[in-house]
Amino acid sequence: MPATRKTAATAAHSLPAPATTAQPPSKKRKMDTAEQKYYAVRAGHKPGVYTSWAICQQQISGFKGAAFKYLADDAGLVKSFVSYEDALAFAEGRDPPSMAKAKPDRFYGVAVGRKPGVYTEWAKAQEAIVGWKGPKYKKFDTREAAEEFVRTYGAATSTLILSEADGEQQALEPPSKKQKQAEKPPPPRGNVLVVYTDGSSLGNGRSGASAGVGVYFGPNDPRNVSERLEGPVQTNQRAELTAILRALEKVDETQDIELRTDSKYSIQCVTEWYINWEKNGWMTNGGAVKNQDLVRAIRAKLEQREQKGGLTQFIWVKGHNNDAGNVAADHLAVEGARK
Repeated sequence: MPATRKTAATAAHSLPAPATTAQPPSKKRKMDTAEQKYYAVRAGHKPGVYTSWAICQQQISGFKGAAFKYLADDAGLVKSFVSYEDALAFAEGRDPPSMAKAKPDRFYGVAVGRKPGVYTEWAKAQEAIVGWKGPKYKKFDTREAAEEFVRTYGAATSTLILSEADGEQQALEPPSKKQKQAEKPPPPRGNVLVVYTDGSSLGNGRSGASAGVGVYFGPNDPRNVSERLEGPVQTNQRAELTAILRALEKVDETQDIELRTDSKYSIQCVTEWYINWEKNGWMTNGGAVKNQDLVRAIRAKLEQREQKGGLTQFIWVKGHNNDAGNVAADHLAVEGARK
């Protein structure tokens, strides 16, 4: 009898064939065990629900793209599902009943960043992109859409998708050629629009300086901008930020855009530094944040674009390095400064 009881305790409640239905443990079995534990395997050598962590590990060890789930206690020890229904739901690809109320309603896809993946908390998504050169990220209403975004815009190698809210870890592989042919392609997003921006200040930092703004969409494009910087402060930094703002004003909010500039200052202002500035009421140890009117205006535009579905990416380019677009934007900025 002891041997029989041990075998039953480590048996797998495997996922049934489509024609059958898995049965939860009987009432008698529930009474025999003070706290039955269940481990769910959604993708592995043999998907199903297991009552032994060791056997569960056997199903995922060495399996490419394994998806399993367990809960961890405060001490970092493995703690299983306490509900067979929850474990079975996860193994079958459904949301566990007990976690239905906690289901996140926002998903942040980070295709390019410090740690690409899908996040359910904006604070953690920010950690994955802050300080990263040229991050690509976007908010979605469903996990599937966020994962598709990461697959489409992320690296060609396999991308690790992390669900920070529920502890799930799943490796997503790029779709094979056969999968691409069989799967319905995502809705077309259109081509990414590349725009160059630049600012120039003749006599920068001196009395009587004259600054100009340059935005270059392409040869003879009516959206190109060459204008004198408005206001009494005629610095290069204000001209650079104004050029970015002008570019955003010229582009539809649903259009994906890649802004290329040789101003690292401007990029860091609107993608990284603004976070702490907002927390500190736009004040630093040296006083009020300089050029905050432009930074805040750009951030407002970026947030509007995010809400409308437009992807915005900043790319730093080396100035005066024979980049045709950068050279053209520089000419427009210099011409604007001379007006």
